[in-house]
Amino acid sequence: MDVTDRHIVALDLDGTVLRHGSAGVGDNPFGGVIDDDLGDAIRTIHNAGHEVIVSTGRSTDATIPIVEELRIRPDWVIAANGAVTLKRDPLATRSYRRKHVEAFDPTDALLKIRPLLTTAHFSVELADGNFLYTKPIPAGTLPAKQEKVDFEDLLGVQAARVIVFSPDHHVEEFLSAVESLGLTHVSYSVGRTAWLDIAPHGVTKASALEVVRAKIGVNPANVFAAGDGRNDLEMLRWAGRVGMSVAMGQAVEEVQEAATHVTASVEESGLLLALRKRFPELLK
Repeated sequence: MDVTDRHIVALDLDGTVLRHGSAGVGDNPFGGVIDDDLGDAIRTIHNAGHEVIVSTGRSTDATIPIVEELRIRPDWVIAANGAVTLKRDPLATRSYRRKHVEAFDPTDALLKIRPLLTTAHFSVELADGNFLYTKPIPAGTLPAKQEKVDFEDLLGVQAARVIVFSPDHHVEEFLSAVESLGLTHVSYSVGRTAWLDIAPHGVTKASALEVVRAKIGVNPANVFAAGDGRNDLEMLRWAGRVGMSVAMGQAVEEVQEAATHVTASVEESGLLLALRKRFPELLK
């Protein structure tokens, strides 16, 4: 493929590539289902020479099995909402190494949040991939190595991301509480449930993808990104500046407004429809 034709295809996983399904379905122990037609389309794009980059909030441990289920061998994988960039080892079939990890001390953010959300579940994904938590976090997207600790043990560590999960709050009051904190020197996004992801300042899926784009020399106009969550906002804006960004049909209005296009929901094969629109010569 001529380098001028090469695209980056940045894909969120949950709610974009993966539709809801039971944990342990097929070879995927982390939940979610990849429709056969969508999997075929992603492989076709990858095999044509385009750079398919999974870009997810999941941990590395919960991301690589999905990449393998897709049966592709991409050079780059973005995990932990951009805090962890993985590079495939060309000498190994399945091996990825941490090419770049952004880390920060979460102490200030945690101490601000705890008084407002006293019953919340707090957890930290460490820069080395291990995971500390005060109370269980819903499984499916987290590292395999987990250790229950006291809240004080989360302070002063080097974290790739912090998760705050507060099942006692409705998402609206959770959003209000988070916005009232005035968190600074961090990046953060709130999920559709009472779930908060906190990353190092300036670190998003978009920041990690831009580093990769510049490194491999893809024209910014040849960028495609698709996602459905608030943690995809910056990625969608980044791709949409001169390329194409697609919000899934079930995404909230804020996410849809950040994209250049809105497709059908994940349950209605929205990503497949969008990929066919972007790559009609490949996906007939």
